[in-house]
Amino acid sequence: MSAVMGWSLAGLAVLIIAAMSGYAWRLWREVKRRDEARHEEVERANRNCLESLEAIATAMLGDQVDLVEGALCCKVLLEIIDPSLLQRDAFWVFVDIHRLTEHLHTHSARQALSAKQRFAEDRERIALQEARQGELHEAARQVLAFKREWPHG
Repeated sequence: MSAVMGWSLAGLAVLIIAAMSGYAWRLWREVKRRDEARHEEVERANRNCLESLEAIATAMLGDQVDLVEGALCCKVLLEIIDPSLLQRDAFWVFVDIHRLTEHLHTHSARQALSAKQRFAEDRERIALQEARQGELHEAARQVLAFKREWPHG
């Protein structure tokens, strides 16, 4: 092999390595951009959930919303932020309310019930709300405390 051929191959190898390095750098920047965008999206979703939690918990404490419905909403929002939050003692009542009401009809299925059936389900919800009112109010207070301490709480 001649010296010219050797230098040509070495130059070609340097060009290929430079092109691959440039491509790898571009891919790395894209991954970093996507990670930052995903992180910002998670933070935005958490802020929205926290704002909703605050509104619902405040309404629960003011008896401006059905406590059972408020508990179900809080459960879902806490689960969106971090499912492990529902393992806290302060929030366990939300999981329990969900378990106790999951057989009840909602939305269009509720509309399909007869008036007598809807009334029976309403009585069940009201009885549950009355029996657990203190626990639900305390859980709502804990939600507000959690919101104030987020993200460290």
